[in-house]
Formats: sequence, C-alpha cells, structure tokens
Amino acid sequence: MKKLMKGVVVSVAALTALAMVSCGSKKSAAVDIELWYGAAASEAGPIPADWVGYQIVKDKLNINLKLTNLPSSEADQNTKINAAGAANTLPDIFMVSNEVYSTLVSKRLLAPVDAMYAKMPNRTAKLYDADSRAFTTIDGHSYALAQPGSIVRNEGVLIRKDWLDKLGLSVPKTTDEFMAVMKAFTEKDPDGNGKNDTYGYGAFLEVSAPNEGLGRRLDPIFGAFGVAGTWDLSSAATAGLNLYKPEYYDAMVYTKQMVDAGVMDPNWLAYKKDDFRAAWKQGRFGIMREQNAAYANEGNYKPFDNNFPEGEWIVVEPPVGPKGKSSAGTYSQAYRMYAVSAKAAKEGKMDKIAELLEWMSSDEGYYLLGWGKEGENYILSNGVPTTKGLADPSKGYTESAMIPLTQLRNMVYYNGDIELASRYPTWYSKNGKEMSALKTLREMQAKAWTACIGQDKMPKPNADVKRFYEQGVVEFMTGNRALNPTEWQKFLDEFNKIGGKEWNDAGVALAKEKNFIK
Repeated sequence: MKKLMKGVVVSVAALTALAMVSCGSKKSAAVDIELWYGAAASEAGPIPADWVGYQIVKDKLNINLKLTNLPSSEADQNTKINAAGAANTLPDIFMVSNEVYSTLVSKRLLAPVDAMYAKMPNRTAKLYDADSRAFTTIDGHSYALAQPGSIVRNEGVLIRKDWLDKLGLSVPKTTDEFMAVMKAFTEKDPDGNGKNDTYGYGAFLEVSAPNEGLGRRLDPIFGAFGVAGTWDLSSAATAGLNLYKPEYYDAMVYTKQMVDAGVMDPNWLAYKKDDFRAAWKQGRFGIMREQNAAYANEGNYKPFDNNFPEGEWIVVEPPVGPKGKSSAGTYSQAYRMYAVSAKAAKEGKMDKIAELLEWMSSDEGYYLLGWGKEGENYILSNGVPTTKGLADPSKGYTESAMIPLTQLRNMVYYNGDIELASRYPTWYSKNGKEMSALKTLREMQAKAWTACIGQDKMPKPNADVKRFYEQGVVEFMTGNRALNPTEWQKFLDEFNKIGGKEWNDAGVALAKEKNFIK
C-alpha cells in the first residue's frame, strides 16, 4: 500500500510539474505600443527599421514597439495630433505641445498619468519633479509626463567672422552697426565668388506661443527694442502683450527696413526649419539666431565645413537698440510633454507604457537611446560616451549617418553632466578651429537674455485672434499693408475688436494669479 501511495504521489507530482512547465511555456502575447516622437534632429531622418532597440524591447519587455516621427514644425505636429484626436485614432503615447494639450484634456482624450510616477521610480527621480507635475496638472490630475526640454538660453546670435575679415569690418554692436554690416554682406560679395547671392540676415517664421508675430528667429531684433517674445512679464506695471508697446512698432519698422533694403534672405517667409539650416550651410547669409548644437555639433556643421573650409561663425552679443536694450530672446523653463491616450488606458496599456519608459531611463535604455550601441557607436571613457577609439570611426554617434539611431534621445536626456559632456564633444573643423557645442552653449548663455518666467503657461488666443496677429505682421513686412502710425493703430484697433484686448487682460490676470509678475 505504501508503495502504491508513493507511486500515486510521484505521479501527481510529475503531472503537476508537467502542467507547470506546460503553462510556463505559453508566453503571453506581446503588447503593441505605438509611440509618436519628436525627433532630436528632424533633418537627419527617422529611426531605421533595423534599429536594435526594437528587438531589445521585444525580448525584455514583451512589447512590439511602433515608432512614428512627428513633423519638424510644431504647427504641423499640432495639425497631425488634432486630426488624430478628432478621429479618435491617437497613438498610445505621443509628444504633445502645450497648445494642444489642454484641448485634448477637455475632450477627455488623454488618460491621467498620476499613478504612473510611482511605477517608474528611476525615471521619475530624474525627470519628473514637483514643478514638472504641477506644469501638467489640470483640475487636480496630471495628464502628461513633462520632462525638462531644451536647455534654456541655448540659442544666440552668430555672425560670419570670415566675412567680416574679408570686408575689413568689426563685430557690430548697435542696431545701426548691424544694419551697416548686413548691407555689406548683401552688396559687397563677402564670399568672393563674384555673384550677387549673399544676404545679411537669415530667418524663418518660427512662431510659437511664447514667440508670436514674426517668431523667435527675429527676437534679437525685437529684443533690441525691449519687446522680445509675446509677453512682458517683467513687472505688474508693464505686464501685457508686447504688441501694444510703442517699441514693438519701432521694431517692426526696423525689420521692414531690413526687408526693403534687401538684406534679409528673401526666402525667409517660405523657409521651414530644415530649409533655413540648409541655407546657412550653403552660405546664403551671414547673421542668424541659431541653436548651439544645430550649429556646432560635428554632424550639423560638416556640410558648412565642406562647403567653406575657411568659413567661421562666432557668437556675438545681440544688437543694442536706441534705448540701450539688448536681448537674444526670452526664456523660461521649457518642458517636453508626452501624453497617454485615453484609448490606450482603456485597452489596459498603462502599466506596459510605464515599464517601457522606466526601461528607457535604465542604464541600458539611457545609453542606447542617447548614444547607440556601446563599442560600435561609442566607448565609455570615465563614464562619458566618446567616439575616440572606435574600430570604425564612421559609425560614431556624432556622424551624420548615425544620427537617426539616437532620434529618441530627447526622451531620456535630463541635462546631466555626463550628457552634456558627451552630447557636445570637442572636434576640429577643416581650418583647425576647435569646435564645441558645449562651449558655444556657455557663450550663448552668457549673452543678454530676457527672463519671462511663466510664458509657457500664459493663455492662448482664440483662432481668429491668432490668425489676425500672425497674418497681420507678415502683411506689414510684405507691403500688403502700409507700415505707418495710422495703419498700425488701425491694426491694433481691429485686433482689439476681434478679441485681442480680452486675451491681453486674461493674460495679465493669470500672471498675477500665478505670481508670474510682482
């Protein structure tokens, strides 16, 4: 009997073990996660289909990751996301601008992410502090994950020093001196090719909530008149839209003089960001406002270096206006927001999305998304990624062909010391000049800027006011509307009539309520 019972016990144990093995062999189906991302370098192209990260995420997290890069223009991004929201086809997780964010929340298209913070302890500690959570909180709930975006004051005024030297000119300081240099760059063949194909200043319409009107590429001009950016938040006494200030009209007049004198690249109204950057690399203009890495990183600078081996840009102070004002532009802490769709939450994907994001901020994910494969795209030197010592230098993460591999780096970067040292490595141009986007950043940050803390949280104009504002200032530049005191006042009166004053008053009230102004 004992033998029989022993045999039964063994048989039951064997069957149980077999059942456990059988059950364990049935791996649950992978979860599909669709992510729309903002590319770190839109001009470099999307993440390749054979990116190693896809398989790592599949093997380690059981996630089928589908990536779609959003358009480089924020306006085009907003259009794409709004269209997806209207059709209830938003992806599981996606980058969203502040302008569209509140609309999606009001339409209940986004899922609250409050519970996700505790499920991502490593990532939350690095990226999501109390200010970040407050930034995305509406009616007591956070509906997006906001991490530090671009480093503040990371753009500046650059000028072609080789053109100054060729024409025997000094670095300009005042608006009058800038105008003289711009005319010389346009009329005196600074590149010596015998063609009338250069201009003094290059720009494009990079309009956003903090930079309405003609946009931030012309902020150094408006800053010379004390009216950079959309809002004045310097004090309770002066708070409001800069558009109403007499100095704004003066800045418009100066800019119109640039256009009429032909010193502005005439394509500035047609350029998109990528076109603008292609243009300065082709030597079309000699003064611009540009971002430190977009200018000085090796992969971004090389086309210019190849075209103009003896060319040289330098960072200079923004122009000083008639009343002694000077500013490269406004700044406030910016956040890059990623939202989870309500549809994804309904499908039970929140935990998997949190798992994905936490992996991204692990050592493995951080280095892969930020720099590529260790040993192939970078080597660690004292904890800092470097391309020195790679067996095949052409695969270094700084090379143009490798940039698509790190298009997700903005999802993991948090502006740490290691990041900055590796993100902005020192290299040398063809004429032997030391190039460092990090040193360029420090130079730009040291120039004159206008603090406008809270500008990202200010109320948005309605569609009619926004359209009237943006189209109106352009019409003055193109000559479709005469720029004189009478016509300008008519423009302001019309602006007020369609809702401009209400927007201004709402902004001042909010700034006082939120203590943006004292």
